[in-house]
Amino acid sequence: VSDASGCSMIALLHTGAAKFPQNLLPRARQAVCSLLPAGVLEGYSSIVSRKLASHGFGASMAAMSSFPPQRYHYFLVLDFEATCDKPQIHPQEIIEFPILKLNGRTMEIESTFHMYVQPVVHPQLTPFCTELTGIIQGMVDGQPSLQQVLERVDEWMAKEGLLDPSVKSIFVTCGDWDLKVMLPGQCQYLGLPVADYFKQWINLKKAYSFAMGSWPKNGLLDMNKGLNLQHIGRPHSGIDDCKNIANIMKTLAHRGFIFKQTSKPF
Repeated sequence: VSDASGCSMIALLHTGAAKFPQNLLPRARQAVCSLLPAGVLEGYSSIVSRKLASHGFGASMAAMSSFPPQRYHYFLVLDFEATCDKPQIHPQEIIEFPILKLNGRTMEIESTFHMYVQPVVHPQLTPFCTELTGIIQGMVDGQPSLQQVLERVDEWMAKEGLLDPSVKSIFVTCGDWDLKVMLPGQCQYLGLPVADYFKQWINLKKAYSFAMGSWPKNGLLDMNKGLNLQHIGRPHSGIDDCKNIANIMKTLAHRGFIFKQTSKPF
């Protein structure tokens, strides 16, 4: 294949990207690239990447073709922080509510929802809670109630197109506590409904154990260690934990792991 014809093939591929079936695009790209001399591919990879990105096809060619497609369009990474003490206080109340919207094709973060929540049963945070989570009293005082935050989550979900029935998304948590225990328990205590999209999720610990063959007893710390990843931020910061979850998911996806729902239907 000559450089000129190679350039033409690349041009044809990236100008037709908007009309090309999304699920066939990586295969077509690989077929074209296999026919090209290395110099041609290197010279035009950045152009192709920018063109594909302009049509919504994500980051780079390498990122797009390096792992198999996931079952979901988006993963919604969630990690609550809640009021706590030793011995444990009851009921616990959510005080940090972060969600990262992870693109299922690129495994990159596309959008963030992050709010602190005013606790009402035990409005004063304990020293233990602040030491564990890094959340101080001034970060929750005057913040919206859980009901108000849940309303804003729903607005964010709608704005991000996640309520469209044709868009497949699922929450991802580090363990089952967030969506099996914490949210439904507090909603029941306050007499609030739980939206259906919170009723199915992926437990990252289970996914990791399926992929790596060992159970991460210490959660994110063990998973980062097992994958040779640097821990992001501080442990027990909800938003930082979400970033670690997203990073672990991206690494597992690049290794070929396909994420599946682990929760049982309600």
